[in-house]
Amino acid sequence: MAGVFFYKDDWFDECPRVLGPMDHSFWMASTVFDGARAFRGMAPDLDLHCQRLSRSAKALGYNPTMEDGEVFDLCKQAVRKLPKESELYIRPMYFARDGFIDPDPDSAEFILAVYDSPMPDASGFSAHFASQRRPARDMAPTDAKASCLYPNSARAIVDARKAGFDNAILMDANNNVAEFATSNLWTVKDGVAFTPAANGCFLAGITRSRVKQLAQAVGIEVQETFMSREDVMSADEVFNSGNFGKVMPATRIENRELQPGPVARKLREMYLEFARENQIF
Repeated sequence: MAGVFFYKDDWFDECPRVLGPMDHSFWMASTVFDGARAFRGMAPDLDLHCQRLSRSAKALGYNPTMEDGEVFDLCKQAVRKLPKESELYIRPMYFARDGFIDPDPDSAEFILAVYDSPMPDASGFSAHFASQRRPARDMAPTDAKASCLYPNSARAIVDARKAGFDNAILMDANNNVAEFATSNLWTVKDGVAFTPAANGCFLAGITRSRVKQLAQAVGIEVQETFMSREDVMSADEVFNSGNFGKVMPATRIENRELQPGPVARKLREMYLEFARENQIF
């Protein structure tokens, strides 16, 4: 895939090899990252993704080495190095070099990867309820976008695909609906949009926040609430929000078929319009 990479003041056209077996992130998973998108000259909320990267590093106990604005500028430079029509994933990261169990706070290093990643088809996806659950906030660094959180979601995705689904719905430690394995979850009932209350077990995402603001701006009521499996199964619409695909409808949950609904369609259109109005390239 085409891409550009930044590490230690240099740009690379191929992925640089930077870790070895004695590096803390290699064996203790002390890596944090953020994910943003650039497509057709748009990179919505890129600044907010860069800001969250620093918060994630601090949540894992080490010190970011760059100002948020510096990360933002590097991301823009990287995008400009690739064709404007590209659909890109923007992934700034920090990883720790030193430490035993805990990372050395001052051993963090920054690296940036920006590469081709086509936007997924927005016609719909399927999901089932996973056996895995999201950890409570006192069980894992759930306030960070940390690589160590993703193997559990990956297990849920593997099981979902074996069962014939595209994605999985994870519950929290109290058996409330938390999120899809790869994105935040929304339902619609009688014209009201619902999303699980941010209780610290999952990242209430940047795209989730943007979708909520867009919905409220046009008078769509949004309720953040505790949600049961039955709430999902009886919803008029189910959709997701997340950086990778932005807003996409679910068209099958377990054995229940759904149609892409008007609220999800409206919010996706509004999100793309927001992105166009806030172009940075």
